Amino acid sequence: MSNKKAILSGNEAIARGAFEANCKLAFAYPGTPSTEILENIAKHYKNIYAEWSINEKVAVEAAVGSSYTGSRTLATMKHVGVNVAADPIMTLPYTGIVGGLVIITADDPQLHSSQNEQDNRNYAKFAKIPMLEPANSNEAKEFVKIAFSISEKYDTPVFIRTTTRISHGFSTVILEDPVQAPIKTKLYNNAEKWTMLPSNARKRHPIVEKRILELEELAENFEINKIEWGDKNIGFITGGISYEHTKDAFPNASFLKLGMAYPMPKKLITEFAKNIKKIYVVEELDPFWEEQIKAMGIDVIGKEIFPICGELDPDIIKDAVVNNNVPPEGNLIKKTQPDLPPRPPILCPGCPHRGLFYKLNKNKYFVAGDIGCYTLGYYKPLSAMHTTLCMGASIGQGHGMSKALPEEEAKNVVSVIGDSTFMHSGITNLLNMSYNKSKGTVIILDNRTTAMTGQQDNPTSGKTLMGEDTFEIDFKKVAESFGINNIIETDSWDMEQIDKALNFTKQYDGLSVIINKGPCALIDDYKKNYQKAPLYIDTDACSGCKVCLNVNCPSLSWEEEVNGEWTDSKGKERKRKGFVVIDQLSCTGCNICLQTCEFDAIKIP
Repeated sequence: MSNKKAILSGNEAIARGAFEANCKLAFAYPGTPSTEILENIAKHYKNIYAEWSINEKVAVEAAVGSSYTGSRTLATMKHVGVNVAADPIMTLPYTGIVGGLVIITADDPQLHSSQNEQDNRNYAKFAKIPMLEPANSNEAKEFVKIAFSISEKYDTPVFIRTTTRISHGFSTVILEDPVQAPIKTKLYNNAEKWTMLPSNARKRHPIVEKRILELEELAENFEINKIEWGDKNIGFITGGISYEHTKDAFPNASFLKLGMAYPMPKKLITEFAKNIKKIYVVEELDPFWEEQIKAMGIDVIGKEIFPICGELDPDIIKDAVVNNNVPPEGNLIKKTQPDLPPRPPILCPGCPHRGLFYKLNKNKYFVAGDIGCYTLGYYKPLSAMHTTLCMGASIGQGHGMSKALPEEEAKNVVSVIGDSTFMHSGITNLLNMSYNKSKGTVIILDNRTTAMTGQQDNPTSGKTLMGEDTFEIDFKKVAESFGINNIIETDSWDMEQIDKALNFTKQYDGLSVIINKGPCALIDDYKKNYQKAPLYIDTDACSGCKVCLNVNCPSLSWEEEVNGEWTDSKGKERKRKGFVVIDQLSCTGCNICLQTCEFDAIKIP
């Protein structure tokens, strides 16, 4: 295996790096752009225990426990997942580790699949945790091994920051054999160091500060921080994917490439600056390096010309340097293709959420929403999502509204949350609602998978990431254990049943839970037990009213008809502008559109 090459994505390379570093355990909650790391570990490296944890905080706490036994351990998450895990992460530098502990934060500039665009290099400085940032897949693999070594040498967790282009971009990786396990796995006992009572934590804080000074010295001579001399009239301080973009734009310039994002090599930066006439700092999102370099008294150009929002690319960087021309915020992607028809995100054909959102819109509910593919219920014509903040917030927001609004108005508020999101961070909010005697309706969308990030297993699926059989959660029993009495289970594709449930809970004097049950249309359970023959349109019966199009199913389309004639059910001749067509290849026969048609124009074969 030694020194063979492969073309890998950054996420695949990180999984490979964990294998080569002799990592023993890996914990994560799925989230784009980080998801494929754990999937690849589970698929290709069976000697590493891999787990979908309930949330990122749980994942990090499990990883800490594993590290305390001397096992090298990986925890991975997308950038907003670090917010969830921030509680243990902020104290972890105080306790230190035994086996190396590496935390991957996969940032998402341009918000390809996220609710914000935060720069998690700030967490490194905030928590006083060293951070590495690879620029390609091979570095992603190598930096994992380096991070484990730093972790064990300096008794600290280590961050690795990737971005979407690193996570999902492909480049050549040199495959090597695993290293030997550096630490014996056993039950260590270091109570004073690991028990963060105030009396112990006070002793640990100076150690954290001393460690950062030692890491600053490491950064000065670290091989992953390097100067590439070129034209000394222009120089760039950069790293990660920004280095690759800038190198494309200015191949002959001088570069200080920072593989260690934090702490920064101040002496190396000063040496570089002394030799360069004009210096630019190029970094995606915040002026993290720029502000620290300017605080050193070094004159650099950064966010004055480079955008603070969105992804960079060689054209943006070159245009900014040559023309001092920063693109307006929110308009960072240059048009390289002719105008194309818009294609907004949309729920899949057969999606079990479609009927519910159709009814919520029709009955004019205010919907406190959450994070998942069901957030697409926001888009027209469904238009049935009015808030989305973070994982689990829908229930908390619904609770706050029910307490703040007059009772009659509060009855129009419902909280909608997916099954995986409910287990991630909705359970505590539901318990809080019940304990504090809230009135309102919480709808759990039970589609038996973590659909948004690629149908990963969770406690509804009966399988672990390693493929082992496990229990399946019963949401009704959970709600009952919280003292909730009005619990209704509905069939996701029976809109009359959904309508009755919504009407009943609206009149109910107390807290209600609706469990809307139906598997994701992309998992095997749906394909085996729910998918039916595609429906079709009787064009002679179709009035062209377009009501069925309001379910926003991609299998339905509109066929224009010039001077079309139509005879209604009473035999009266009318004019119509066209009729609906059902795509026979994508329709799953879910019957949602059929339930909206008043003219019996949608047929079951």
